Amino acid sequence: MELKLLNAKGESTGNVSAPDTVFARDYNEALIHQVVTAYQANARSGNRKQKDREEVHHSTKKPWRQKGTGRARSGMTSSPIWRGGGRAFPNSPEENFSHKVNKKMYRAGMCSILSQLAREDRLVVCDEFTLDAPKTKLFAQKIKGMGFESVLVITDGADENLYLASRNLLHVAVVEAKHADPVSLVHFDKVLMTKAAVETMKEILA
Repeated sequence: MELKLLNAKGESTGNVSAPDTVFARDYNEALIHQVVTAYQANARSGNRKQKDREEVHHSTKKPWRQKGTGRARSGMTSSPIWRGGGRAFPNSPEENFSHKVNKKMYRAGMCSILSQLAREDRLVVCDEFTLDAPKTKLFAQKIKGMGFESVLVITDGADENLYLASRNLLHVAVVEAKHADPVSLVHFDKVLMTKAAVETMKEILA
């Protein structure tokens, strides 16, 4: 598979060879959906809590007598059908939202996403991507100069200047190759990878 190689000005300077096992896989929509859904579900935390009949603040006094009022009989104001009553099946903080995805399926899903990005010309490669100082203005100018508006930059190693300069930009993110995730790959319009990151992705996913 040949990926487009860009220079610092966003101009194409040729192609770079990439392994077909990672960047030329068939598009598997069902697998991609499962991988993305599982990733988002596993990021959820069970922090929502609702009260049941026992926990709501109420009186145990019968609201009105059983017979003779013409109204439906009622025993307690904590009934789930009453306003302010407890929930019949309340949400609990111990609720588990996690989905299980096998390693082989996850890697195949990531390869399918990268392959589709390459086919749609949304995945490009550069020799290196660095900044001299952790300045958001410098980063924004560099991205704009390369012709990007919404871009995910994948580097081989941690670069503090890139991280500090990009974290205040809305449609830009910088991650290491080993931390690339399916949600970010499908979210951004463009994905920019360094040559070293391509080799790292090959080692991780091949």
